[in-house]
Amino acid sequence: MLIPSEELLKIVKQAGNEILEYYDEEIEVEIKQDQSPLTKADLAAHHVIVKALEELTPNIPIISEESGVPDFQVRSLWKQFWLVDPLDGTKEFIKKNGEFTVNIALIENEVPAFGVVYIPAKNITYYGQKGQDSFKIDSSGNKIQIFSGQPDIQNPLKVVTSRSHKSAQLEEKLSRYGITIKEQIPAGSSLKFCLVAEGAADLYPRMGPTMEWDTAAGDAVYRYSGRNGPNQSPLRYNKPDLKNGAFIIGVDAAMDKS
Repeated sequence: MLIPSEELLKIVKQAGNEILEYYDEEIEVEIKQDQSPLTKADLAAHHVIVKALEELTPNIPIISEESGVPDFQVRSLWKQFWLVDPLDGTKEFIKKNGEFTVNIALIENEVPAFGVVYIPAKNITYYGQKGQDSFKIDSSGNKIQIFSGQPDIQNPLKVVTSRSHKSAQLEEKLSRYGITIKEQIPAGSSLKFCLVAEGAADLYPRMGPTMEWDTAAGDAVYRYSGRNGPNQSPLRYNKPDLKNGAFIIGVDAAMDKS
């Protein structure tokens, strides 16, 4: 399915504008059952995106972080669906450091066929689509195609790491794959995928669990940023519990070593 990317770019900006309405005021925080934070901005962006996607593609189901998740027996029959994180990096939003994003991905047969990551505080957009490559639109509206690098694990690499989920054992764990760290680049939310996709970092290793809506849009940006066809990614979507295990983005390394 060819996605009308211009429409999706409008939708993430609309959601981003809703989020920014709450950014300069005192942020009220609730704690969800999984102990993650929730704000009015998360819910406002959720409603904007779901309404717009229902109008754009009424026959494609939607899963958002802020909606209920249908039973796997139902989802397992889906050939495609939208996977949405209305405000990825809620902790970064609460900290007001600008590193939060709006994420929308279209999953087709367990793989993101399209993904857009929008950074409201910076008015920067990344998106990638199967067969259409990956692009960055800067704050002035300039659109450029982006390409990931081809890291050589024989040399020390630039590794992007989470601001909110630091791993004290990162260097030791990467050494099991023959990877040494030249520089650690902290970043929030889906920006980590985007930094690898545009060649600003070599690797994004994630040692702890994530949910599929955390990764799908950024994963699409990374996958379709390859110079010689799509990059390989270890991530697959529409699993029974929608949870990702540990992974490395940027090299063909399987996270199967204890």
